Amino acid sequence: MALFIEDENWRFWDQSLSARKRSALESFAADDTLCELVGSQKSPPTVRTWVHDDTIVLGIQDHRLPHIDDAMAVLEDQGYRVIVRNSGGLAVVLDSGVLNISIVLSEKEGAIDIPQGYDMMLELVEALFPEAKIDAYEIVGSYCPGSYDLSIGGKKFAGISQRRIRRGIAVQVYLCIEGSGAQRAEVIGEFYEAGKQGEETKFGYPDIQPEVMASLSELLGRDITVPEVVLDLHALLGSPALMPLKNDEFELYSFYLKRVLERNEKMLERTLE
Repeated sequence: MALFIEDENWRFWDQSLSARKRSALESFAADDTLCELVGSQKSPPTVRTWVHDDTIVLGIQDHRLPHIDDAMAVLEDQGYRVIVRNSGGLAVVLDSGVLNISIVLSEKEGAIDIPQGYDMMLELVEALFPEAKIDAYEIVGSYCPGSYDLSIGGKKFAGISQRRIRRGIAVQVYLCIEGSGAQRAEVIGEFYEAGKQGEETKFGYPDIQPEVMASLSELLGRDITVPEVVLDLHALLGSPALMPLKNDEFELYSFYLKRVLERNEKMLERTLE
């Protein structure tokens, strides 16, 4: 089967180890940077892998919970760093057993519509785990539910999102590789319980059912590690040279990092007002 990934000469940036202790905000800035670089064809199409320890990434709607200060305290008491992204989606868990993959492509020579972007990521995940029958539909009761939730046997292990800047598109997936998917879901369930405290809300937050989420290790019945999947991905792309940001690209990254940090600070200020 011909894969879309075989049609490109890829840039590969692996931050599955180097980013772990750093803020996930840096990863959002990195993908924004790559969107502009790839979109303008100053960089080849890029795949970036990233992992961050014990972080909860909230969406815009999450910070509007009626008791958001209590909800954030629940997360912080459990040792999680909390950030707010200025984009769609809802709360997700990042930790050492969750691998994030970003595919960054240019639309300069042709548009890539939203369903096509999702299908590209689905194709990539299917190629990484060919033994699995992976479905893409909303898993009710999961955290950050969406129409392209990836599941096996009705249990979600991944979610996909997209970011578009200056003719660049970053399609991002979080893959729960190791550990317990249900335990991660319980954390988000406690967050929403503390945030709502039984009150009615205009926005329909998910009613978390931990049993509908699992890791790939649990679903495939074998020990799978994040480093193993990174190596498999690298081989799938044709083993391209590792290429982090170059010196002349850091100025652009600094611009996007400053913007991401300022937006997060403003969102948190609004949260605590």
